Order: sequence, then structure tokens, then C-alpha cells
Amino acid sequence: MVPPVAVSPLIKTARWSALFIGFLYGRQRFAYLQPIAAEDRKIEEQEKVVRLEQERLAKLADENSESILK
Repeated sequence: MVPPVAVSPLIKTARWSALFIGFLYGRQRFAYLQPIAAEDRKIEEQEKVVRLEQERLAKLADENSESILK
């Protein structure tokens, strides 16, 4: 097996810098998207309540409708 080659300090610095910048970017992006996602969840919950109420009313209408098939 061939012994490992020493990596240039410039390459090491560039790799660590890219990693650190990636963490910063991820943190900034998460902070930007978090309120948007919270608003989406809030709207989705409101729509879910409306949808469930409509389904309940439709089910009641089906139960109360007179049909010749009964």
C-alpha cells in the first residue's frame, strides 16, 4: 500500500472554509424559511378544519337524503 500524500495547507484551508461557509449559509437559509413554513402550516391547518367540516356536512346530507335505493 502506498503511504498517504501530504495535503497542501491551501487545500485544507479551502476545504475548512467551504465547510464553515456552508454551515453559515444553512443557518441563514433555515432562519429565512422557518417563518414561511410556520405560516404554511397555519394555513394548512385552517384549510384542514374547513375540509373536515365540509366532509362532515356532506356525510350528513347523504345520510338525510331520501333515495329510492334505501
